[in-house]
Amino acid sequence: MDPLPTFPCTQVPPRPEPRIPSHRLARLRWSRLGLFSALTYGALTVATAEPSIARVWDEEILTAIRIDKPHPPVHARNLFSLSAAMYDAWAAYDATAVGYAYRAKHIAANVAAARREAISYAAYRVLKERYALSVKATNTLPALDARMTALGYDIGNVSRDTSTPAGVGNSVYDAVHNRFINDGSLQSNGYKDPGYTSVNGFLNTGLGGTQDADEVSGNTFNTLFDVNRWQPLKVANAEDQNGNPTGPLQSYLGSQWLQVLPFALTRSDATKPWIDPGGPPRLVNGAADSPEFRDNVVAVIRASSEMTPDDGVTIDISPASFGNNPVGTGDGTGHPVNPVTGLPYAPNVLKRGDFTRVLAEFWADGPSSETPPGHWNSIANGVSDRAGFQKRIGGTGPVLSDLEWDVKLYFALNASVHDAACAAWGLKRYYDGWRPISAIRYMGQAGQSSDPSLPSYHTNGLPLVPGLIELVTAGTAKTGGRHAGLVVGKIALLAWPGQPANPSSQHSGVRWIHAENWTTYQKKNFVTPAFPGYVSGHSTFSRSAAEVLTAITGSEFFPGGLGTYTAPANTTLTFESGPTTDVQLQWATYYDAADQAGLSRIWGGIHPPADDFGGRRAGAQVGKQAWASARQYFDGSVLTGGIVCRPYPADGPLGGGSALANVVIDPATKTITADLPADQSKPSYLTIQPAVDITRTRIQGSKLVITYR
Repeated sequence: MDPLPTFPCTQVPPRPEPRIPSHRLARLRWSRLGLFSALTYGALTVATAEPSIARVWDEEILTAIRIDKPHPPVHARNLFSLSAAMYDAWAAYDATAVGYAYRAKHIAANVAAARREAISYAAYRVLKERYALSVKATNTLPALDARMTALGYDIGNVSRDTSTPAGVGNSVYDAVHNRFINDGSLQSNGYKDPGYTSVNGFLNTGLGGTQDADEVSGNTFNTLFDVNRWQPLKVANAEDQNGNPTGPLQSYLGSQWLQVLPFALTRSDATKPWIDPGGPPRLVNGAADSPEFRDNVVAVIRASSEMTPDDGVTIDISPASFGNNPVGTGDGTGHPVNPVTGLPYAPNVLKRGDFTRVLAEFWADGPSSETPPGHWNSIANGVSDRAGFQKRIGGTGPVLSDLEWDVKLYFALNASVHDAACAAWGLKRYYDGWRPISAIRYMGQAGQSSDPSLPSYHTNGLPLVPGLIELVTAGTAKTGGRHAGLVVGKIALLAWPGQPANPSSQHSGVRWIHAENWTTYQKKNFVTPAFPGYVSGHSTFSRSAAEVLTAITGSEFFPGGLGTYTAPANTTLTFESGPTTDVQLQWATYYDAADQAGLSRIWGGIHPPADDFGGRRAGAQVGKQAWASARQYFDGSVLTGGIVCRPYPADGPLGGGSALANVVIDPATKTITADLPADQSKPSYLTIQPAVDITRTRIQGSKLVITYR
């Protein structure tokens, strides 16, 4: 018989990800310490069911991160390592899912109990290994021991007998350890990279300009030799965002991440970044010939001038006006309606300076922060906690148990933030990009580049912008003048001048300052992170996480079409007093929230727009690749080149037929074989996902053989 007419092989393209937003308002509340502390949905409260064991251990690592040294790529790697361990321990008792580092399969009389125990041992041992290196190890390690004891497990059980769940968990830990220990992160060396040396000297933030001072003579000297490259800082009484003393001299955190093994990213040249959206703007042959560099510097200065609630400016920050940007741009004009309610988003008009200050501090992830990778774990947990939220992969298919949802969510999400760290920190090392504090001070102390006939002209100076960047004259510097007290001939900026004397009760507003004294909207003993600028880690982490949350929930929209964070008046800010009224940040989509994370770093003075937009573009690619790869672990197709064959549904468009058995996919030879049914009087069907190009179909004895390319 001719098999082809009676053996149609359907090729089903990937199912489109539907937009199925959940209903009712999502409201994310954030505590003064910068953590998601409660989650409610309109009038609904969060479900109070016992959390899954994966959620328990995710909360443990977030707690550990909040008191540790903020090191975003290290924390992203730790989050992914923990998530891989939990997923692998879960998958060890699943017939379909394929583990990341551990792929053995096991059976148990009580699978739920076995998974709980195996996940706990795997998670516990990964966290004990990693947080032995923490600056707060004396806090975290006993807490991990206490958690295991509270769960009823023996912390001294180091068995590798995989007939027991503890043995499975400990064996999973071994596999995860072996997968990561030589991944290029230099964990065994305390994550310290001896291979980086800055081309610039230290910028002493206690002095004006881009200079340092000799500690013996007190003589000052310029330390910026290349304005296009990163300049480390010297900060008196320096602390990180979590209050840990760091010493005054910055050392590049994560400089080795260009060589760290990612989850899904690939490249052909190990000396190049994993993803390259193009380099940062450069100052070459003067400001007039470097318009992109000049405009990015001016954008940061303009943002600094907006860090005040006293200028009378109000803006509408509702999703009706804010967000919905094409990736890597700020061109969005908002969302016309809430897709869940079908109604327009209500206006949310605030003082601009209250909005910008709250935004900068909320996404700054400090103090007591999970850093951006952990921040998105908190956001994801809030979405999962929504009362009535249906945990379906891609918004379709069966509702998953809390545990299956959590292990898959954490695996995909934290794979994406780990890859975001590899992508962003690879770009940071490759381009060694400048920070605004060096660029603004350098150009400002050089002079003005707008008019050769005016004093203080220099081709590398700042452009004069009335009301923002001005030349101090004898007239403007006199008593009562807008530049009163400033030095004639110097460049003045309208900007945030630094922290007030009493940050708990005062705010600085903005005023005219010497350009060479410009500073970031941060605490005076922190100033800016200890690594190069381009690209923004916040933007890359956030966009990659938003891509995964969109894919796994099946909707780009927050539950109910709106996520919010409310900052109470006069109690929320830590850099200075504020906001003057309650401020509610609002996001229609995960992408909108991610974009605001990037914008926060511009208002904070940490990044120019080029860093933000480049990070968004890189993050979008990272998140999509991480999700596509994670799905292959979930359905087992990681072993078959991403191809899955399933029985064709009996109620499919082609009608019922005979099932094929023992389907084997060989990606090396690009063949699919299956046993033919004994009864060949009816058609036999097979579904192949994703669609492949079939080059030949033939019968060999009792088997069907399909060749594809």
